[in-house]
Amino acid sequence: MKLSGPARRLSIFIGESDQHHHAPLYHEIVKRARDAGLAGASVFRGIEGYGATSRIHTTRILSLSEDLPLVVIIVDTAAKIEAFLPQLDELIGEGLVIIDDVEVIKYAGREPGSRS
Repeated sequence: MKLSGPARRLSIFIGESDQHHHAPLYHEIVKRARDAGLAGASVFRGIEGYGATSRIHTTRILSLSEDLPLVVIIVDTAAKIEAFLPQLDELIGEGLVIIDDVEVIKYAGREPGSRS
């Protein structure tokens, strides 16, 4: 797949403990993104944050949280991102989903079967 130029970034902010059918929600989002043929998805774990409840989740030892913030980032064409949104409606009960326009400068992967 080749991706360059104008694109859309989909950022999905959820909690580490969020589940979908007894499995991590972030895993289901990544799996569905791959199944939908999106260019790629990455999950980032935050060290501290809060959301709509204003309850702070942190990795600090005295107030260690088991529900740290996560963000799933997906970048692809506007059409593919828009087509994926209905799946998020089905999956996400609590969280924040944002879309912004981005410019892809370089998107390159390894050749299948090659190692680095």
